[in-house]
Amino acid sequence: MKADDSLRPARLADFIGQDDLRANLEVFLHAARERSRPLDHTLFYGNPGLGKTTLARILASELGVNIVSTSGPVLERPRDLAAILSNLGRHDILFVDEVHRMPVAVEEVLYPALEDFTIDIIVGEGPGARSVRIGIEPFTLVGATTRIGLLSSPLRDRFGVIQRLEFYQPDDLARVVERTASIIGLEVTREAALAIGARARGTPRIANRLLRRVRDFAHVDGRESVDADSASAALDRLDVDPLGLDQMDRAILKMLIEQFQGGPVGIKTLAVGLSEEVRTLEEIYEPFLIQSGFIKRTPRGRVATAKAYQHMNMI
Repeated sequence: MKADDSLRPARLADFIGQDDLRANLEVFLHAARERSRPLDHTLFYGNPGLGKTTLARILASELGVNIVSTSGPVLERPRDLAAILSNLGRHDILFVDEVHRMPVAVEEVLYPALEDFTIDIIVGEGPGARSVRIGIEPFTLVGATTRIGLLSSPLRDRFGVIQRLEFYQPDDLARVVERTASIIGLEVTREAALAIGARARGTPRIANRLLRRVRDFAHVDGRESVDADSASAALDRLDVDPLGLDQMDRAILKMLIEQFQGGPVGIKTLAVGLSEEVRTLEEIYEPFLIQSGFIKRTPRGRVATAKAYQHMNMI
């Protein structure tokens, strides 16, 4: 078992946050069990680290079925997907991360599997090749994506359940920190958990990562527990400020304000100036900065807000 796996909740009742989503999933799971039918194909979308993979595993656990995990880029050829589908058991879950990156040719194999639980395979080669349709066990596709807009309409429309995961509030992240601390055997005060949660960018994965680093500092300093002061001191040493901004976040805001007078500036220009990939800025940094009110998108490019000027002391 991987270290991260031991931190993942196995039941929906243990999953922290996303209250509306959890309530909906409880209904869908109950209905699937009552009808002895597979759960409808489900799509989770939202920013990285919010729990999409964890929820897929929880669905399998709640239904008492197996889960087979893969990702869109791995499924390079139709036969790759066909091999996986033909080996699924009854009502099993196929989890595809980054489902938006699945090749079109692979998607076309998936459509009849999703609707009719059949797949078409090519037998033979050359002029004698023929297509044979074979049945597969009823299953549930659970897709995860950070960019739902890149999914093709035919694929997106075949998901019966589409759920968005939102950024977490600090209080929920504090609960995540407390749960993780209890699992790894670290004593953490409520105030320390809140301090870590406030700097975790609304993301449980980041909260758990920061907690591990705080634990490292506590261990080296000979502390048996972590309080608010020691947690804040450790996070300061990690260069994560009280609002959760790290070095790259501040570099983005500084470049916007100093070099481009607050904007607007195109994302490609920012990426070049920061020596970073456009996709990384768009998927990792921008969502939090936009939701937190530090930058905004305009038709002409990105613009730094008054909050950004204040936070960077550049008023």
